[in-house]
Amino acid sequence: MSISLPNGAQIAIATGYATAVPITSISNATLAEVTAENTLAEGDMIEVTCGWPLVTEKIVRAKSVTPATFMLEGIDTSKVAKYPVGSSTGAFRKIMGWTPLSQILSSSSSGGEQQFLEYQFLESDTQKRIPTFKNAAGLTFTVADDATQAGYLLASEANEDRQPRAVRITLPNGGVLLYNAYISMNKTPKLSVNEIMSVDITLSLLTEPVRY
Repeated sequence: MSISLPNGAQIAIATGYATAVPITSISNATLAEVTAENTLAEGDMIEVTCGWPLVTEKIVRAKSVTPATFMLEGIDTSKVAKYPVGSSTGAFRKIMGWTPLSQILSSSSSGGEQQFLEYQFLESDTQKRIPTFKNAAGLTFTVADDATQAGYLLASEANEDRQPRAVRITLPNGGVLLYNAYISMNKTPKLSVNEIMSVDITLSLLTEPVRY
């Protein structure tokens, strides 16, 4: 059994992106290979957009990089029914840096619940159900109301321009969670006696996280 505490986890928001580079194709393989001219280095983080709904808008790590190809670490696209041949063209953007979101007081998650279609045949006395979709999911961080912090300022900028940002959570055990999300910020601080003034920063997730 392996359990861990989140104490010491570090959250960071993508500071900027390089110019988008066209993707010629992505292979159907247990480790997806991207064909694209690039100057990536091993371990670079990128945002992928392509014709595959289960891959597009994910934040992933580049692996086995050459000037013409690289692997999407942890991405299995071997099932052709889910990843149709010929529809994987798109583009990628390299993440150029990260800004820490510090002074986090608490966090919570919402949404993501599995929904179901329930049905019953006339001749049956029991219902059955089929999983359909999952509700939109999000994370909310309550942070100290400190407008001098770089992460606070970047979250405020993302709140205003409504452009998705990559978000990285580095866990104490070295694990990494990568999200792509719209960032919203309630700039009205909470005012409670004997409590730190704080604001809520909400991530509206575009995809399920990639975990390393």
